[in-house]
Amino acid sequence: MKNTLLCCLAAVSLALSFFFDYVPNGKAASVAGGPAPIAEASFFSFPEGDNPASFRDSLNVGYYSQALGIKASYDDNASLLRTITEWLGTPYRFGSNSKSGTDCSGFVTRVFKEVYGISLVHSSRSMFNHVKRVSKDEMQTGDLVFFRRGPGQPIYHVGIYLKDGKFAHSATNGGVMVSSLQQPYYQRNFYAAGRVNRN
Repeated sequence: MKNTLLCCLAAVSLALSFFFDYVPNGKAASVAGGPAPIAEASFFSFPEGDNPASFRDSLNVGYYSQALGIKASYDDNASLLRTITEWLGTPYRFGSNSKSGTDCSGFVTRVFKEVYGISLVHSSRSMFNHVKRVSKDEMQTGDLVFFRRGPGQPIYHVGIYLKDGKFAHSATNGGVMVSSLQQPYYQRNFYAAGRVNRN
């Protein structure tokens, strides 16, 4: 019985190695300590228009979920989650928008360009003037969240809403990170949420 089981496992292993190859270097996720390369079928091609990177992203949703501290599902925009994960830890640098340093609006503009192909103005106040307002209880992943220091004060900060009350942003005291809207500072200064037309 034991020998039969071992033979079956060996046959399955051999069959799987025949059908699958490892993703070549450079195609794996570029996040330091990120997910291991995903096996990609060599005998099967993706339907025309499908993106193998999107397929790998969907398989890595659990990793992005853990890295961002949210309960992501396979219905979520994996490309957005991957891109934000890749930016985590980028230091804060006023007026910049690169992975060597970025401010809050620079981070948002780069993510929207990379994920949606949309060019946003590098200013949280200007962004606010070009979004559709949504109520706090209707926020969706990818909406923008805006902050100000009190009534009549100008908007000074912007981030990207994830889910579970969490948002990604570039903070002056820590760079690109995920924070909770329930933290007293952000709860006190939250002003509004807005949706960019992504069609």
